[in-house]
Amino acid sequence: MFAPTRYLSLLSLLLLPWGIDASASGDRLLSFLHTHTNQRITVTYYCDGAYVPEALEELNRFLFDFRTGDVVDMDPELFDILHSLQKTTGSTGTFEVISAYRSPETNEMLRRRSSGVAKRSQHLLGKAIDVRLTDVDTRILRDVALSMESGGVGYYPRSNFIHVDTGRVRRW
Repeated sequence: MFAPTRYLSLLSLLLLPWGIDASASGDRLLSFLHTHTNQRITVTYYCDGAYVPEALEELNRFLFDFRTGDVVDMDPELFDILHSLQKTTGSTGTFEVISAYRSPETNEMLRRRSSGVAKRSQHLLGKAIDVRLTDVDTRILRDVALSMESGGVGYYPRSNFIHVDTGRVRRW
């Protein structure tokens, strides 16, 4: 959970320029819980300087549109953003997935229910994910994501999650 001392150290981290270095060596591991299916996955998606094709396939299947069963190739840079968020915050927690890939049918259904769903959502392209991190306050997660300037960042405090995507840098 949120600890004041962690918050103070994160404030100093936010003052540093951030970017995602996809060429950085080392394994990259992510853990997820899908809030709609209750499925869990822990996967090393990057190893020995390269993305692991089998791991990316596994992530594609995990982050499917749970309403339609449709699967798309997720943008690996999205996983790099999540990995950087976790590394920067010092988290050892699990990403709880609210929404990942959305089929056109699902996106349109959600648009009819809410004004906050974009017609040309990055979710349609496998370039976006809505998440929270079990051991990091969502406000801090948002602030770190914004400081990275690696794509779009949305903050949904009432629902307690953030949106990150690999599109152009923007915020809401």
